[in-house]
Amino acid sequence: MSEDLDPITPSAALDYYLDARRGELADATLRDHAYRIGTFVDWLEDRKDVANMNDVDVRMVHEWRVWKREDNGDHDPCNMMTMQGQVSTVKQFLYRVADIKGVPETLPDRIRVPSPSKDEQSNDTILSSERTKAILEYLSTYEYASRRHVTLLLMWRVPARRGGIRALDLGDWDSKDRALQFRHRPPLTPLKNGSTSERDVILKEQVAEVLDDYVDGPRIDVIDDQGRKPLITTKRGRPGVSTLQRWIYCVTRPCVIGEECPHDRDPDECEAIPSQKASKCPSSRAPHHVRTGSVTAHRTAGTPRPVISDRGDASEDVLEKHYDKAGNRERARRRQEHIPEDL
Repeated sequence: MSEDLDPITPSAALDYYLDARRGELADATLRDHAYRIGTFVDWLEDRKDVANMNDVDVRMVHEWRVWKREDNGDHDPCNMMTMQGQVSTVKQFLYRVADIKGVPETLPDRIRVPSPSKDEQSNDTILSSERTKAILEYLSTYEYASRRHVTLLLMWRVPARRGGIRALDLGDWDSKDRALQFRHRPPLTPLKNGSTSERDVILKEQVAEVLDDYVDGPRIDVIDDQGRKPLITTKRGRPGVSTLQRWIYCVTRPCVIGEECPHDRDPDECEAIPSQKASKCPSSRAPHHVRTGSVTAHRTAGTPRPVISDRGDASEDVLEKHYDKAGNRERARRRQEHIPEDL
């Protein structure tokens, strides 16, 4: 240990970092940093028995990266894009800790952030239109107007982010006009892009009917910690984003809707059967995959990009790069529809 360093525990270093960045970062970004760095801090304390940040070195950071990359049962393995974000955040953390002499000043500069290839920058995994229709048909039959039914329906038909759905209050639903109001209300329910994410979305009649039936039926009437009434609720109040994600992982497993397992797994032995482990199913999909599939389906159906951009709260450039996953032939067909016959 260098005599120039001042002892500090990993947990205390994390507290210092979050306090130092509060006000610099948006609330949602600060929460993301807390989660990312938290996994690193937990790993240091639980798996390496590190009680002092002075002992952290490049080799230790590399071991953590290997642990994050592998599927060892503790977490979903990181792909290259996720790893880039994780390592970049930890590097920012180490810079701040170096400022207070918790780690060597040279350590952060020696941490190399992975650079994904162009193909890796855009994940092609989506929830296809065909699968979504099958799942929604099942939910409409066996879980009609349930919170899982409503959540998937809004993610697909808006398309809305899980954070946006979580942020909705009961008063944000105007049944008469079939309008949902997405509003930025930090710190409990911020929207992804702050106040610029605020918008009203008109739902199709059949979607609005399901939402009305949920509100009039199985919705649990609760008040959250801020005295607000969430639109989507659980017995404990407003669901967390991880809860919404788990619902989607659960309902997108083929076996849940009565389909045969495409992976030849025995249901009695499959690790993905418990709801907490639903993401372990290779066919399960996350909310982001639902949103990506929705954008692709909307574009294929001819919905103009500006319309999807406004409803889904994403710039047209972001839609093109990260959400529209149509292949080259499908894109060619779309363009062909706009070419005059007699040109």
